[in-house]
Amino acid sequence: MEPADIVLRHSERVTHVEHVPAREAVVEPWPEWVDPDVRAMYEAEGITELWGHQAEALHHIHQGRHTVVSTGTASGKSLAFQAPALTTLAAGRTGSGLQGNRMPSVLYLAPTKALAADQLRRLGTATDFARPATVDGDNSREERAWARDHANYLLTNPDTLHHTILPGHARWSRVLGGVSHVVIDECHHYRGVFGAHVAHVLRRLRRICAHYGADPVFVLSSATVAEPDVFAQRLTGLDVVAVTDDASPHAAQTIALWEPPLLPGFDADSQTPVRRAANTEAGELLTDLVLGRVRTLAFVRSRRGAETVAATAQRSLAEVDPELAARVATYRGGYLPEERRELERRLRDGDLLGLASTNALELGIDIAGLDAIISVGFPGTRAALRQQFGRAGRAGRDSLGILVARDEPLDTYLVHHPEALLGAQVEASVFDPDNPYVLGPHLAAAAHELPLTEADFELFGPRTAEGISALEDAELLRKRPAGWFWTKRERATDLADIRSSGGSPVQIVDAGTGRLIGTVDAGSADAAVHEGAVYVHQGEVHVVNEYDVDDGVAIVHREDPEYSTMARSVTEVTITDTERNKQWGDAAMSFGSVDVVTQVISYTKRSTTGAGMLGEELLDLPQRTLPTKAVWWTLSDDAVKKALSTADIPGAAHAAEHAAIGLLPLLATCDRWDIGGVSTALHSDTGTLTVFVYDGYPGGAGFAERGYELAQRWLTVTRDAINACECRSGCPSCVYSPKCGNGNEPLDKFGAVVLLDTLLAQSR
Repeated sequence: MEPADIVLRHSERVTHVEHVPAREAVVEPWPEWVDPDVRAMYEAEGITELWGHQAEALHHIHQGRHTVVSTGTASGKSLAFQAPALTTLAAGRTGSGLQGNRMPSVLYLAPTKALAADQLRRLGTATDFARPATVDGDNSREERAWARDHANYLLTNPDTLHHTILPGHARWSRVLGGVSHVVIDECHHYRGVFGAHVAHVLRRLRRICAHYGADPVFVLSSATVAEPDVFAQRLTGLDVVAVTDDASPHAAQTIALWEPPLLPGFDADSQTPVRRAANTEAGELLTDLVLGRVRTLAFVRSRRGAETVAATAQRSLAEVDPELAARVATYRGGYLPEERRELERRLRDGDLLGLASTNALELGIDIAGLDAIISVGFPGTRAALRQQFGRAGRAGRDSLGILVARDEPLDTYLVHHPEALLGAQVEASVFDPDNPYVLGPHLAAAAHELPLTEADFELFGPRTAEGISALEDAELLRKRPAGWFWTKRERATDLADIRSSGGSPVQIVDAGTGRLIGTVDAGSADAAVHEGAVYVHQGEVHVVNEYDVDDGVAIVHREDPEYSTMARSVTEVTITDTERNKQWGDAAMSFGSVDVVTQVISYTKRSTTGAGMLGEELLDLPQRTLPTKAVWWTLSDDAVKKALSTADIPGAAHAAEHAAIGLLPLLATCDRWDIGGVSTALHSDTGTLTVFVYDGYPGGAGFAERGYELAQRWLTVTRDAINACECRSGCPSCVYSPKCGNGNEPLDKFGAVVLLDTLLAQSR
């Protein structure tokens, strides 16, 4: 079966089909300076000439220019950084490639372990002049010691660099002192607060390399980053040249946007429309494709969702052909390293016909021969969707990419507005290295590695002096004649949570056995494992006996109550600094610093047998304060009262807030779970109706600022999405939010449209 046949068979669910034509290659000869052994390594793989962008990148890198290669998926970006790096290592055999007094080395950084492992596999043929090794959390002590003492091509990730290599730089000096090239693969992954952290990890790396006499060339790669030279300069702090003209060939591709059908029996006059679950739809799609021997990878947002999609396909296939059911599997976090590697091998070898995965396989792993990709729900950015679709068609065959919409505002909007998804540029990757909540911990880590001096101020940015002063006041740094020193016995790197998990996770412990059954991140623990909460883990239902906030432990017992629980919270926003403002007649858009104070105050019990709401229980949990950045808009009392009755205002503002949060990811590289919001008919700081959307990270992540910069477009799209929804009074496709702390009450769908119309009329 051809991959695109599935689209034709289910045309009633397909809202748009786009055909991307095949493209011919533009080729260039190998440059003479590439080492003959390196060239022979690639020629053994059939690479006898270069594509144009590869030749351009090699030229810049050979000239010592920091370079970012931003061309499409499967366009040979790995060769662009491997060939110059391996040539330098090969030259080291004769001493001509020495870096100072040290033998040359290469440092490769990947955002995931799987990508680093994939690169290691592809370097296997270069072992006569390159000694590659991965260094990450999967290593044994012996493997890490070998890498430290012998490897000259080190493959790692920002986390290991931050926690292990830089703090222990003296033990890694052989590698760090000889670094000729630093490769930052799939660099678009470094956005938001994570991107800000990685920017400072790279500055610390540059500082340590310089300490040992190395001045490496930085090479970055990404298939999907906007303004790559600007982005790469912000990430590394260096001037970077961009290579963007993709000269590689590409097979034809069919892209389909897919909306699951409404459940049977829906009455538009009396019911809220509910669509078939995207995971169920994807499981059946995977079944059809595997039956047709179409090698398919399904990307699913959550671990549980990936398991559900695979299980749905396995059950359906088992009824037809048990052998095919065994050729479908799940790939997700939480598996042992050897399990992940075995799944990757089976997928590469063609033994697996279907795989449901979280985004762990999104970032550049070379899996040739895939025919189709199913993306279950918009992955948050156009860049991520293109990465996912780019996994198929790598063997030169035509491919299929299907986006299955979830029942929520952004997905619904995109499958009915393909021009916003397929015809638009990728989003700008926003992050702020000057965020004081990011900068401070890295200044502490840098001081622990080597004393900070005034010579480091330019490296770490304009707020360095302010950050050092704050660390001195906290008695974490002390100034001596040689500079500022770390004063504590503890590791300074523990201050920086570079993945922004929100602190140590809360442990979930079985009361009967004392067994640790799981964890939940600190930021969501109050709502997920409060006393009395129903908590589901791997299909087993538990009820929380006790939640110890101070020790970060929830004690649970097995039980199957006939109800579910949902936490209710209250959130207040206080404006601490209005940094930017633009007046729109009777309205205003603002951006600045805010304090967000949230408290989980109660939880409700809802029957799972159809009996409705069973009651509400009060909770006594602490307030949580988040200092962050927000965008907010206000509308004068006169304008509001002309548009809406007093009783309709709270529901209208609340609905507009929910939809705006759902649609901001269309414009910024964020997910709705990265941001939050508050709406009020009368805010104490503004004196009028105010709707806030804020970054869910201390100090901000750049998302709210992006909303401010594109406010008119953002709010116009929000208004159009609400208005176009076919429901009567609001639903998950427009104004309902899965994370609302008030149980999605009150909400006024049509009031939100009127309110946004009034606001946008002021902007013209």
